[in-house]
Amino acid sequence: MTNSIGNINRLVPGLIEQTGAGKTDITKQSDSKEVGFTELFNDMINSVNSIQKDSAQMQEAFMNGEPVELHQMMIKAQEAGVSMDLLLEVRNKLVNAYSEIMRMPI
Repeated sequence: MTNSIGNINRLVPGLIEQTGAGKTDITKQSDSKEVGFTELFNDMINSVNSIQKDSAQMQEAFMNGEPVELHQMMIKAQEAGVSMDLLLEVRNKLVNAYSEIMRMPI
């Protein structure tokens, strides 16, 4: 599990830190509060939303003529796109897993 989180962090730098998943190990938690999948997925959605908003604000500032570096704006736009693609792939995998489970004979 740690390896997959490392791969996600490599694809979308800062995404794991924003969700807070990088601070605790899900398999070995020292406190009594367990992080559920729902909370982790909601945090991921909120993180992607925040990245998208930051990108949109930077693009709007650039279009209004404010002093924004073009390369920084493009980096933010790519980061937002990659994080959205990652979220969509996670959702697709979840839907596929659910479909497989529903097709299992009882």
